[in-house]
Amino acid sequence: MATSFDVLIVSTISIALLHTLAPDHWVPFVMIGKAQDWSIRRLLGITFLGGAAHVLSSVVLGAVGIALGLSLTRLTAIESRRGEVAGLLIIGFGIAYAIYGLKHISHGHIHHLAERRNITTTWTLIAIFLLGPCEPLIPLMFLGINFGWHAVFVVSLLFSISTVGMMLLETWLAFSGIRLLKAERWAKYTHFLAGLTIAATGAVVMLLGI
Repeated sequence: MATSFDVLIVSTISIALLHTLAPDHWVPFVMIGKAQDWSIRRLLGITFLGGAAHVLSSVVLGAVGIALGLSLTRLTAIESRRGEVAGLLIIGFGIAYAIYGLKHISHGHIHHLAERRNITTTWTLIAIFLLGPCEPLIPLMFLGINFGWHAVFVVSLLFSISTVGMMLLETWLAFSGIRLLKAERWAKYTHFLAGLTIAATGAVVMLLGI
């Protein structure tokens, strides 16, 4: 017969996998990777950094909150607010990148400036994911503390591995699929369309509350 801890572990992995299906967890990486012609290796490396940053902020917040005796309600409210901010940042990021795409169409490609912007874009994307919360994680950590700090560690670790692993899989599948599309005539619009797609993804996620 499964114990309560076993149920918690299964729930942790299941929830992590399900919450990562939300398009804001992988669409930004796929679209920027396509627009900037990243290799699969670079794409997955940056997705890994973004995913690790994404879960790390919630792990730290949850652990500190539990240690200080803060209520789950208070931490959930903080995570919810962080989620709203992250959603707005994704929309803003997408709009800004779309504007850059329009300039790219108008003025053409300037290599040294483009490379600098690419680096800035990459770290901005990772920073947004650092600010974005894993909202389901903290309630699971609170359930884990009933079994001790070792259980909190196990829950955090499994949630993190499941989330980052799922992000890598989704990103790889979507990127592999989009690379099969033959649309050379739309190539100069790639940055603009990537920005619009990212902004629309953020808006849909916020609207649906997922």
